[in-house]
Amino acid sequence: MASPHIRIGHQALAVLDVAFRVPCIFIIDAIFNSYFDPGSGWAITAVRILIRFLGVLVSGVVLVLSQRALFKFYMIFFAVLLGAVAFLVNYYATSHIDFYSAYYTAALGFKLLPRSGPTLWLGMATVQLMFGIGHVMLLNVQSVFAALIVLDIMIPIWGLILELPVDVRQLLAIISGLVLVVNTVVCLLMKIKWFYYSGRYVYLLIRHMYRIYGLQLLVEDTWKRIRFPDVLRVFWLTRLTAQAIILVYVVKVVDNEEGKWNYLISWDAFWDVLCNLIISGCDSTLTVLGMSAVISSIAHYLGLGILAFIGSTEEEDKRLGFVAPVLFFILALQTGLSGLDPEERLVRLSRNMCLLLTAILHFIHGMTDPVLMSLSASHVSSFRRHFPVLLVSLCLFVLPIVLSFILWHHYILNTWLFAVTAFCVELCLKVIVSLTVYTLFMIDGYYNVLWEKLDDYVYYVRSTGNVIEFIFGVIMFGNGAYTMMFESGSKIRACMMCLHAYFNIYLQAKNGWKTFINRRTAVKKINSLPEVKGGQLRDIEDVCAICYQEFATSARITPCHHYFHALCLRKWLYIQDTCPMCHQKVYIEEDSRDNGAFSNNNGYVAPNEDPGGIPAAEGGEAAAAARPEPENELLEDNDSIEYDEDEWGTQNGGMPVEEDYINDDTDSSGE
Repeated sequence: MASPHIRIGHQALAVLDVAFRVPCIFIIDAIFNSYFDPGSGWAITAVRILIRFLGVLVSGVVLVLSQRALFKFYMIFFAVLLGAVAFLVNYYATSHIDFYSAYYTAALGFKLLPRSGPTLWLGMATVQLMFGIGHVMLLNVQSVFAALIVLDIMIPIWGLILELPVDVRQLLAIISGLVLVVNTVVCLLMKIKWFYYSGRYVYLLIRHMYRIYGLQLLVEDTWKRIRFPDVLRVFWLTRLTAQAIILVYVVKVVDNEEGKWNYLISWDAFWDVLCNLIISGCDSTLTVLGMSAVISSIAHYLGLGILAFIGSTEEEDKRLGFVAPVLFFILALQTGLSGLDPEERLVRLSRNMCLLLTAILHFIHGMTDPVLMSLSASHVSSFRRHFPVLLVSLCLFVLPIVLSFILWHHYILNTWLFAVTAFCVELCLKVIVSLTVYTLFMIDGYYNVLWEKLDDYVYYVRSTGNVIEFIFGVIMFGNGAYTMMFESGSKIRACMMCLHAYFNIYLQAKNGWKTFINRRTAVKKINSLPEVKGGQLRDIEDVCAICYQEFATSARITPCHHYFHALCLRKWLYIQDTCPMCHQKVYIEEDSRDNGAFSNNNGYVAPNEDPGGIPAAEGGEAAAAARPEPENELLEDNDSIEYDEDEWGTQNGGMPVEEDYINDDTDSSGE
């Protein structure tokens, strides 16, 4: 395990890695958002396009550099920057400052002696010495040449001390700058070999990964390596903070001019600043990506908090931090958020956030539903385990109602409001279905008696919920089609509608029909098997090989003469059409059923009977191998097989809901 110092060092390197990549995003964003004058000549236009292209290319290359190459690049960049600053300080000091005719004012406002030239010389010499040392250290110049470079930077100060004429001092500053430029160029030329091999290595590595792993894994690896979500997040927050400081400063200046000497801005001014920040926070594609990254962090920690609160450990439920930003970004692209006018952009963003909120609530329901089913089916009696999940379910039922109530009191009916309301109603119905199934399982556990009709009731409740969800999917498809044809059509919206029609309508109907057919077939097979009751049931003296419980009222006999509860065997037949004990066909013709000899559940077969491929002594092992694991049994008892991933509704409460929100983000012409 790494020591704390090593961990702190790694974290510091990660922070620097992200901080050094953020300026590249700022440059790319500034280039794309810069004003382009179409009325200029073709030569100027070509030069501007070339400069923009080179800026985007260089920024993109620096953005994807490895950490070592990135630090090396910034060492060279800061060395050049220090050299440029040193030259500018020398030239400005020798050209525009007369040390012997000006007062020097300290930071606290106290004036020193009128003739304070030596004090300023000493300060300039110290600053230039620091610039020179930093320049040679970052360029890794040899010791002898490093001393000469530092001396070259200090030469213009000697001209000030000796009180040379202004022209001579300017000439010394220019010569010092030229020497500094020549030294920098020579150092860069000496490193050209490193630049070449670094670029070639990156190219070969990318080509190798593309050929071996494909484009998708290459993009995913680069995305994680450069910490792109963190880079976007820092970019958006830094940009927002800078704009907030500027806007607050402007508001304070205006208040001071109007005679309002308040330390805090008014509520109206604060609201205007907040609206302007939100509007400018999504005025380009990169800023929308940055906002998506911030939403990803918020949704991620929200999901982790809810999982910890309800006591769930499912890894699949931790995808909220991925689903929420993807939905937000697709909604922004679908509505053209960054290209709208400021006021319209604010309205559209608020509508997108309402749709995103309903999507997050649906996802949270998918997190709580399996926990509800697990607690109820496992007969956990602890109130502390049930209360958090029930509280979250209650919130999921109340929040959509409150949201719909607020929206209906502030907006008139339109396609967007209709979509949000439909999603809220659908969520409330899904919560009711989950709580109903939870109640059925709790009743079953309370009486501690085999409830043969429980599976049927659960199926009816779940099927009703799935049918309602399917109807809502069809309604939302019609709502999206109306929006695309009469309000705001786009290619992205058309693609999302196609995905919605396939996943949430076609597959839902197909899997629902398949579940219905499988269930009807299983019931038909069970009804075709003979039933044992009364005295014959007491003569069996065995238990059901699936649930290991005694036969209380009746049992079904398979053609291979094994006994099971009708409910247990029906659940098994949802999966496969073989006996759990000996793997023989369960549903066979009537004329061949009478040929089997009598045997009980220990696998005994008559001497003249074909054992069906397994010895009698191996019957127990075969049943154990064929029997589902306890977790699988629990899932089957909870939701029956119709909630398997290939069936109509999923166990997690119908997770494929994301396309609904993507498709049904709708516009309205009036409010």
